[in-house]
Amino acid sequence: MTIPPLMILAIGVLIVLGMIIVLRINAFIALITAAIAVSLMAPGETAEKMSRVAVAFGAACGNIGIVIALAAVIGKAMMDSGAADRVVRAFLNALGEKRASLALMGSGYVLSVPVFFDTVFYLLVPLARSLYRKTGKNFLLYVCAIAAGGAVTHTLVPPTPGPLTMAAQLKIDVGMMILVGGMVAIPTSLSGLLFAAFVNRRMDIPMRQIGTEPEPEPLEDHQLPGLLVSLLPVILPVLMISAHTIASTLANMEGEAGGTWTDASQYTAIFGNANLALLVSAVIAVATYWNQRQPTLTEMGHSVEVALMSGGLIILITAGGGAFGAMLKAAEIGDAIKNLFPTEAGLGMTLLFLGFGLASLLKVAQGSSTVAMITGTAMLAGMLPEGASSEVAAQLGYHPVYLATAVGAGSLVGSWMNDSGFWIFARMSGLTELEALKTWTPLLAIMGMVTMACTLLLANVLPLI
Repeated sequence: MTIPPLMILAIGVLIVLGMIIVLRINAFIALITAAIAVSLMAPGETAEKMSRVAVAFGAACGNIGIVIALAAVIGKAMMDSGAADRVVRAFLNALGEKRASLALMGSGYVLSVPVFFDTVFYLLVPLARSLYRKTGKNFLLYVCAIAAGGAVTHTLVPPTPGPLTMAAQLKIDVGMMILVGGMVAIPTSLSGLLFAAFVNRRMDIPMRQIGTEPEPEPLEDHQLPGLLVSLLPVILPVLMISAHTIASTLANMEGEAGGTWTDASQYTAIFGNANLALLVSAVIAVATYWNQRQPTLTEMGHSVEVALMSGGLIILITAGGGAFGAMLKAAEIGDAIKNLFPTEAGLGMTLLFLGFGLASLLKVAQGSSTVAMITGTAMLAGMLPEGASSEVAAQLGYHPVYLATAVGAGSLVGSWMNDSGFWIFARMSGLTELEALKTWTPLLAIMGMVTMACTLLLANVLPLI
């Protein structure tokens, strides 16, 4: 018996949502279970219905696993070496105390690209507390500014795992994801800063003591690495990957006849590869840690091991999402979705709103933005037409990078008590649960809606096709 593709889609989605939301089962188990169920219902040779799930899982892991692992190492090394601290102090020195909220937002924006948001917030909150001691005001503005900068790049700009995975699942060039994600993140983070200033004027929340232990003394400037070497692990991979994106774009404009950019793109394909770019960055970050802190080999090995362990679960969830998306494609769901719409434009706009809605639902239900992004994108990937990124873009009416930013936007909406970020914001800031619900939750919701508005605007005005 042949099962209609849309019914297969509904069953797959129900399995994922039911296991994650109702049964509270780990997202990796839910995604793999759904992938197997969809594969068994999809057309194909009976003998291959189990093996193709494993093949798709391996392909997804191969595409993204190395980069996620290296990004985790970069983030840990930057924290341990003091490089992250140096970047923050540079922002504060450049902008001054009067613009401290902008400096904290900028620091969060930059540091959440290679470092997990939770870790960035841990790093920056002591600075917010120090600024409050000097000024005696604006504590809520400072902590919300950190959140405004950090949360948005965490959901839009690789090599953070969520955006990186979205790029892989939707077959988006990583350089394009960095450029568009970074561009959309700017007005979004500024909107968050405006809300922070608004809520700071209406809620007089003083700084409160956290725990009973005194706060650690900050490191002296001479104990931190230089600014250039501190920024290098963040800037270098962006430059390397973006160079290949630009070279490839110009090479495509030259056509089959070829030319200078066609030749150049052969070389940029090597050093602009995300795996190599992140490896070089990781080496620099670890070398900076080694030079700055002089750890023993055992301490160095332990630090790297902790970083890799933190990335391991994300790799599993990512690969599980990739397998689920591949099985949805095998079920020919993309064609079934396409046939529902008389025009391709109708399909394109519908998928943007669907991606936003799915990610929002997953975020509210289970709390993790990364899981919401990975799962939501896996579902969308199975609905897309077959073909290269340019062919998909022609059918959608815009570049698929905007699908990624729509999903990223949805993953910001609905953060509450089941989100670890909510509790880190509340506990590290000394806010009550009610105060966090009045500040953190609407802050992220506003940024999510602004991200979606920017996505819709750019998809129509600058479709990149």
